[in-house]
Amino acid sequence: MRPYFIIVSILVIVLGILLTIVDILWAWSFIIIVPFLVLGLYDVLQKQNNIWRNYPWIGHLKSLLVDNRDIAQNWLLENDREGMPFNNIQRNIIYKRSADAPQESPFGTQFNYYKEGFEWLLHSAAPIKLDGEDLRTLVGGPDCKHPYSCSILNVSAMSFGSISKTATMALNGGAKLGNFASNTGEGGLTKYHIHYGGDLIFQFGTAYFGCRDKDGNFDEGLFKQVVRHPNVKMVEMKISQGAKPGYGAVLPGPKNTPEISAIRDTVPYLTIVSPAGHTTFSTPVELMKFVKKMRDLSDGKPIGFKMCLGQPYEFLAICKAMLKTGIMPDFITIDGGEGGTGAAPFDSINWVGMPALDALVFAYDTLVGFDLKKHIKLFVSGKVVSGFQVVKYLALGADACYSARGMMFALGCVQAMMCNENTCPSGVTTMNPNLANGIVPEDKKLKVANFHNNTINSVKEMLGAAGLKNLDALNRKQIARRTTASAIKSLDEIHPYPETGCLLTENYPERWVKDMAMANPDNFHPNGWDYVEKDNKRDKALLINIT
Repeated sequence: MRPYFIIVSILVIVLGILLTIVDILWAWSFIIIVPFLVLGLYDVLQKQNNIWRNYPWIGHLKSLLVDNRDIAQNWLLENDREGMPFNNIQRNIIYKRSADAPQESPFGTQFNYYKEGFEWLLHSAAPIKLDGEDLRTLVGGPDCKHPYSCSILNVSAMSFGSISKTATMALNGGAKLGNFASNTGEGGLTKYHIHYGGDLIFQFGTAYFGCRDKDGNFDEGLFKQVVRHPNVKMVEMKISQGAKPGYGAVLPGPKNTPEISAIRDTVPYLTIVSPAGHTTFSTPVELMKFVKKMRDLSDGKPIGFKMCLGQPYEFLAICKAMLKTGIMPDFITIDGGEGGTGAAPFDSINWVGMPALDALVFAYDTLVGFDLKKHIKLFVSGKVVSGFQVVKYLALGADACYSARGMMFALGCVQAMMCNENTCPSGVTTMNPNLANGIVPEDKKLKVANFHNNTINSVKEMLGAAGLKNLDALNRKQIARRTTASAIKSLDEIHPYPETGCLLTENYPERWVKDMAMANPDNFHPNGWDYVEKDNKRDKALLINIT
């Protein structure tokens, strides 16, 4: 194409000059011609992009299509079941519920009931109605002074910086209207989180944003000040996140505006990479002692931690530490490896972390095995967008669910897959005020509340269809899964319940024997393995220059 472009360019210039000689008005054509010729000449001379160099000017069409292919696929090319990570059926469920629009669908299901892995609710021939049932769970163990009555569906962790200030305000406003909680994310508590007075779960991570001193260490005084805010109902420490477990959180430079950098005490417009691990504890026992410290500093509010499960023996070691110290969290959040994020390394987002279903089953069964579940609530996060997903997770052992991307769709997200680029067209995940102002919090808070309330109503309808009077009656027996083309099993057959306290004696069930032998409450490293201890220096948040 290069030789043809040069020949055509010369011919166009010559033709333009001849036409201008005939009629001076043709000179105006150069206003259109010259920019295209300059762009094409640049393409021919530059050396970085092969397509532009070989296909001057035309190559930019390819770049335009590639940059916007996710939007084109979502809205023009995919059928209702193909879209990833959320298909059109899932997105439409959220859009309709957030708009409080009619939610009926015609002509039957588009899913294949005979596909291996398909799941459904086992209904009853004697259904009931649960109109007045309030689906909430009380979070707070024996040492908690201020238990919190929590909705079974809440806004998952999304920090200001990861999402815009208008999105943050709308989520808080929706939580206030719908009587549920919004997680602040690990970027700190800001004025946007408390704008409408909704209930909050204050989260912090390995960089201790919102509760750290000038050297990047955990600041007890600042933590105490933040968590005693009346809108903060619970406190959650993030150990790891499903989309990037074992990695530090990332805030791309373009999103680190002066306002964000002031909140996080960093340098504007530099990419922030948080440390991979915590420095306030290094063993399971130290983790439990830090849980007690947080509880004391918060004056007894519910304290929990969030983690994506990796090595099973590490979670067992944490449970052993609870028994050894007598200290327990009030809740644990299980984040699935399929969880979302604003930015994460390619390998981490695709191939690291246990999926939510398997991790939830393991965590629940382990807590029951240690006879700890009666004191600890389990939250779960991982692509929760429908009433059935809430029902399934609750049946497997969760007490409540988080939803991040479901709430983002309620705000108007179109799954453009630009969360890390500061160019989100719907204004949800951008710090660009021109785009962020596309969200009107007064309107979107209603959408968020509608999505929550209609999803909760869907859960009530499904419980009623199964003939269950309340959440306590829900268990793994109510969910069926096709395991082969000719076999169906209930989830309690696939994931049988353990006996309460079965891990308190050394005659462990076979599935736990190996990991129980490795679990060490005094070290996250397993018993019987040799490790070289690394220097325990403060690993500060890393700032990276962007070009």
